[in-house]
Formats: sequence, structure tokens, C-alpha cells
Amino acid sequence: MQARHFIDGDWCESGQWSESLDPANAETIGQFADGGLREAQAAVDAAARAFAEPQWSQNPRLRQQVLLEWAAALKSRQEDLAILLTRENGKALAQSRGEIGGAISEILYYAGLARHIPGHVLEVAPGEFSTMLREPAGVAALIIPWNAPAVLLVRALAPALAAGCTCVIKPAPQTALFNAAFLEPLLQLPLLPRGAVNLFAETGHVGAAHLVASPAVDVLSFTGSTATGTRIMQDAAPTMKKLSLELGGKSCCVVLEDADITAVALKLAAAATIISGQQCTAARRVLVHVSRLAEMKQALAAALGEIRLGHGLEAATQMGPLIDWHSRDLVGQRIAEAMGSCDEVLLAGGQPDGPLGAGAFLSPTLIAHRDSGAFFCQEEIFGPLLVLEAFEDDAEAIARANHSDFGLSASVWTHDGARAMRLARALRNGTVWINDHNKLFAEAETGGYRKSGLGRLHGYDALMDFTELKHVYQNVGTL
Repeated sequence: MQARHFIDGDWCESGQWSESLDPANAETIGQFADGGLREAQAAVDAAARAFAEPQWSQNPRLRQQVLLEWAAALKSRQEDLAILLTRENGKALAQSRGEIGGAISEILYYAGLARHIPGHVLEVAPGEFSTMLREPAGVAALIIPWNAPAVLLVRALAPALAAGCTCVIKPAPQTALFNAAFLEPLLQLPLLPRGAVNLFAETGHVGAAHLVASPAVDVLSFTGSTATGTRIMQDAAPTMKKLSLELGGKSCCVVLEDADITAVALKLAAAATIISGQQCTAARRVLVHVSRLAEMKQALAAALGEIRLGHGLEAATQMGPLIDWHSRDLVGQRIAEAMGSCDEVLLAGGQPDGPLGAGAFLSPTLIAHRDSGAFFCQEEIFGPLLVLEAFEDDAEAIARANHSDFGLSASVWTHDGARAMRLARALRNGTVWINDHNKLFAEAETGGYRKSGLGRLHGYDALMDFTELKHVYQNVGTL
């Protein structure tokens, strides 16, 4: 399998190819064209030319039809795309199927909104009118991560296209084959204007750096680490471009004394190991009332210990490998350091032996600790590590949960609905789930407080990241 760049309406190569490997067994899946600065410049130039033509930026009915046709084409390829996603990313096939289905649903959601981006008109004085219009911001550059490359692509690309932007997409090299396959039915649509959507891949960073710094890029959307997001803000500052950044997280799960510990532990184990712990909203810290601490230690260790590792295409697999061997080694090192300095190791994970030894696998680790300032309570360790802490009352639970530079997501577990709402309001997070975790929808905005990012994706507010508000004044006089 080969994936090429798509720039100004044509598939093209850069003369250099890189391999994509299955992280479960190191088998070669295919090759992708490995570009850089030249491809980034050409893609931005093509998008700028396309945006200058009003048949796209001022034609919401065309944009809706393109999105609808893309969604319809993807439906016939769902299973093949899910298998490719599992092979290239490593996640369990059930998760890949769910992601493809969710991405198609999101495309349909923004297709509906494409024809409903209203403004408003005020008569500020007799015969004087102020008209407010939502206009597309211009060229949008989208830097897409590898952990959920379908949904995280669509939640930026679909609102950008619905709003009338033209786009340049740079996928992560680890999932470049999948992103090219997912975009192919869109890129080959006859209705899509030349240059409206462009795609290039790279193993380096010079192309991405051009997207960040180029004055021809009006909006940049990035999902990834807070460290990289900080660098993007610095490098984008001279151009004053709009930024949409979803960055790191350290999700706390607050478990109150009335919760069903056995049932909650099973759900928390799943929330901690989704995409092998490589999801920004994955459960990272479990705060449990001190009266249930011993019970939670036992139940959570048992639930995590029963997670079945394997190739994502195997029916019994619940957790696949990490994205690659470099990530496995870095995450494994930080987990080993956490186990060496925590109060108690409840479940020691690590690299499995036997048939899985050739893959980038790490089994889950559970530790307990009192000091919420410890590095493993504060740092986003992007893998299957869960930290257990105890609290004595609601005030301490909130203080511990909010003791973080992040504020992306959290959850509250209790049968007391009023108490759950009080805690949800006190938690400084962009999303708080009650008696659930990792529930994300096209209709519900996602984003974070503090160092978890800027802006919101999903939902109606995602359109705001890709539009500008224009005020048009006119004095028409009176009769």
C-alpha cells in the first residue's frame, strides 16, 4: 500500500518514501510519500488560491453536498478503514469500528450546520443598520495526531469545510496511510474545487513549522502535547493567526463513598486503557473516598490485571500496543520511575514476554500515592498508568482534582445526583462526566481549561474557531 501527497487537486510524490509498520508485530503495512517544506508551501499556496474563489467560500450548499457525499462514500468502506486503522495504530478493532462510525456521524453533523451559520442585524439608530456576519477565516492548517486519526481529523476538517475555509492537512507519520485512505473519497469528489483540501505527510517537522509560521495560514488547529502547543503559540505569534489547540490532560475520576466499587472499577479500567492509555481524556488519577480505598485497591488492580493484550485484529483483544517502540520505551521508563517513587505498587505492568514481545506492548500499571504533587500525578504519561489517591471529604476531593496544570476532563461517580452536580461545577475541567467516562459526541463541544488548550472542537462552537465575525455598517436613512 502506498500513500501520496494530494496538492492542488493532484496526487503527487516527493521522491522520498517512508515505511509504516504494524506496532503489534513490526510488519510493514506500506509506504507513504515523505515530504517537507516544499510540499507545505505548495499546499498552502493552493489553498490560498482556492479560498480566493467565491464558489467555495460563499457557497454553503456546495459545501454541504461535498460533506454529504464524503460521508456516503465512507460508509461503504467502513470495515476496510477500521482494519487499516487497527493495523497502523494498534487499537482494538472494536475501538476502530467505533471511531470510523463516530467520524462519519460527525461529518453528517457539520453537513447540517454548513447551511446554518447565521449572523444578525441591529438597527442602532433610525435608518442605521449594523449587520454581523460569520465569514470563513481563510486557509486552515490542520495538524492531526495518530491516536484517533479519524475523529480528530474530522472534528477539525468538517467544521473548517462547513464554515468555508480551505484546508491543508498534515497527518502524523504513524498513521499517514490511514489518513490518506480516509480522505481519498473526499479528495476524488468532482464537486470539490481544486486546492480546497490538500494533504501532505512528513516524518520531520519543517513542513509543520511552515504551517505555524506562514502568514498565508489564517487558522491553525493542533491536537497534541502541551509542550508542542506552547511552541506553536510562540512561533505563530508574529502572524496573529487564530489557534485551536487541544493539548494535554490528566483526567481525575472522583469516586464517592456510595459508589458500587466493583462496577466502577471495571469502567475505570476500560477508561484508563482506551487506545492503550494514549488518549488525552483517558482516566489517569482515581480519587476515592478513604472509606472505600482498600476495596478500590483490590477491585481496580483485578480489573486492570484482566485486560487482555493482543493484536487489535484478534477478537479477544481489549488493549493493543502503543503507537511505536520509541513511545513504548519512553512511557515505560516514566512508569518505572513512578513505581520506584510511589507509596505503593498495586499492579506492576511492563513489556510482555512471548509472542507479544516483538510488539510495542505495555501492560497496565496501578500505583497508590498520597502526595498529589508527585510528578506522576501531575505529568501526562501517555500510556497505561493509573494513580490511586484517597480523600476524606468533598472539599479535599476538589482540591486534589484541581491541583493540576491541566483541565481537560474529569468524572464523578455517585448515586447522589445533586452532589454529583455540585462537584461537577467545582471541577475546573472542560468536560465532566457523571457515572461514565470518555463519552464524546459530535454535538458536544470538547476542550480544556488552563494548559489543556484553547478553543473548542465538536459541537456548534467548533465553527467559531474557523470563522471571523464581520460588522458591516450602513446608513440607509429614513422615509
